[in-house]
Amino acid sequence: MSLLELAFLASAMGTALSAIMALAWQVQRKTGDTGWIDVCWAFGTGIVAALGSLAPLSSDSAGARRILIAVLIALWSVRLGSHIMMRTRKAGDYPRYRELIRQWGTRADLRMFLQLQSQAAVGLILALSVALAAHNTRPSLGLSDFLGLALLVGALAGEAVSDWQLRRFRCNPANRGRICESGLWSLSRHPNYFFEWLCWLAYPLIAIDVSGYRLALAAPACMYWVLVHVSGIPPLEEHMLRSRGAQFRAFQARKRPFFPLPKR
Repeated sequence: MSLLELAFLASAMGTALSAIMALAWQVQRKTGDTGWIDVCWAFGTGIVAALGSLAPLSSDSAGARRILIAVLIALWSVRLGSHIMMRTRKAGDYPRYRELIRQWGTRADLRMFLQLQSQAAVGLILALSVALAAHNTRPSLGLSDFLGLALLVGALAGEAVSDWQLRRFRCNPANRGRICESGLWSLSRHPNYFFEWLCWLAYPLIAIDVSGYRLALAAPACMYWVLVHVSGIPPLEEHMLRSRGAQFRAFQARKRPFFPLPKR
């Protein structure tokens, strides 16, 4: 992929993601349900990344790789988007966004629009990583492709299982007011976030040897930063502390927040 082609692809994908998140802004204003924001982001990022993977470029040599990557990112998008959609249809509003709206007061509309545009920028970083992997110029599928595929499938399965375990736990009336510590949730406080991050390590692995490979590493780095330090763990744990109090503080003392490792 030439620098000019990369710039054109980034511009096209960035414009599309910006428009999608502007639509998400309008949807949450009309419905009053902020949960639809993440639905739009998950489906939108997946669609844009898949189209970027399939885009014909002058340096392409392995159509099978482009199709494989497009299918993989579509699977990620459908799984995550469907999961968030079901959660939104059941619960509606999302506490993280509602708290931001409360804090922003009269400037909430403008601040939310800018917030969603920043999420479009995150989506662009992820989509570029996917496109770089898809347009690797190696003439045929090789070891790094299959290793990346195995990592991604395993990570998707781990995230799906952790989401299912949490949903099953919450559906049991006997667990009302309690914190899930069974299955994968016995390993860390947020195993679903860990597996989500692991998904994005697959694309730099597939992109090895392609021009701009280091740019592909921005996806897992960005996802780790977002999940661990920005919009993932911090606001969710603030909400859990407000709703569960001492019970959740004890849970924090027992389990690591992200990596599934024993806590000292």
